[in-house]
Amino acid sequence: FRRAHTLTVLFILTCALGYVTLLEETPQDTAYNTKRGIVASILVFLCFGVTQAKDGPFSRPHPAYWRFWLCVSVVYELFLIFILFQTVQDGRQFMKYIDPHLGVPLPERDYGGNCLIYDPGNETDPFHNIWDKLDGFVPAHFFGWYLKTLMIRDWWMCMIISVMFEFLEYSLEHQLPNFSECWWDHWIMDVILCNGLGIYCGMKTLSWLSLKTYKWQGLWNIPTYKGKMKRIVFQFTPYSWVKFEWKPASSLRRWLAVCGIIFVFLLAELNTFYLKFVLWMPPEHYLVLLRLVFFVNVGGVAMREIYDFMDDPKFHKKLGQQAWLVAAITATEFLIVVKYDPYTLTLSLPFYITQCWILGIILVLTWTAWRFFIRDITLRYKEIRRQKQEHKYEKDKCLSNGDGHSSILDEQNGDKLRERKL
Repeated sequence: FRRAHTLTVLFILTCALGYVTLLEETPQDTAYNTKRGIVASILVFLCFGVTQAKDGPFSRPHPAYWRFWLCVSVVYELFLIFILFQTVQDGRQFMKYIDPHLGVPLPERDYGGNCLIYDPGNETDPFHNIWDKLDGFVPAHFFGWYLKTLMIRDWWMCMIISVMFEFLEYSLEHQLPNFSECWWDHWIMDVILCNGLGIYCGMKTLSWLSLKTYKWQGLWNIPTYKGKMKRIVFQFTPYSWVKFEWKPASSLRRWLAVCGIIFVFLLAELNTFYLKFVLWMPPEHYLVLLRLVFFVNVGGVAMREIYDFMDDPKFHKKLGQQAWLVAAITATEFLIVVKYDPYTLTLSLPFYITQCWILGIILVLTWTAWRFFIRDITLRYKEIRRQKQEHKYEKDKCLSNGDGHSSILDEQNGDKLRERKL
């Protein structure tokens, strides 16, 4: 049925596009015709994918919605591959086909400078430094971390990513002036107020979703209008709820997986700033907002597929398609940054920053070796030693009592020891 429906929709869409092209006189502008042809090709592909792509783990508000974003992922990845194979100048000028105002070098805004919270030298407005930092990115930080919390569903992981990104901004402010911020902008406005409040609201929403009763009823079976409106609103909530329990310290496999998730999250965050820098896009441009909306939709599906694969590898024998696409997109964006501006990325880190990162990596590796190797060997050695002491105690007890059944007890203890080892 779906295949017949797809062919019907594709046939109607193709006829409509052909009808439009036949009615109007084809313009002689090559650039305009190229853009129009590319847009029509993308629409046909999205129409095909929405009806024929494989369903993901989410079914609300409708499986077609998530199939649409899966197809958008494919289109975006193909666009990134195309940009990757252009020269730096051609790639930047190609953005003019999307928006004529792009392709022009833009100055980066420095959020550092005067970091006094109260500036006594400015009598008219001593708190002008705080008001200068309050721009449109403050609510963007809040809503961004609110949505990231809904994707990750873990308070500790969200806080670790939030704090680590601030350390990355400290480490890379010599490469991008946009990372240069005041200390209170880093830790008070970003980590505590914007990110922390977004994470808190996200966790409260997750708590409500986990306690909500998921009992669905058909819209036309509900007698009251209030009930119908409530049912329509709940259509945009999950069909059922799965609580994420990452448990990174439970096994080496889960620990490496959680570290990989944090790494990809941080790399995707850095790509946002570096792509704007190398492609000459202003921070407030609509393409930047569209990319964030895109990652919000595909990131939630990818996180669910990763968790299902980690939680039950027997049922989910391979990683989901959306997770692979998100990883590929993040890697391709990073390759574009490396190709378009290798000079900025190769600027050496300050010595004290290098020391801090080396110390942090050594601490993480040391904890990993202790938790999953040295600790297990130590616990196994203590268990064997305890078993030997118990066996020796039982044997000495039998000899001291003069019991003739000591050999039988030895055999029983030997059987118990073998069972414990197994």
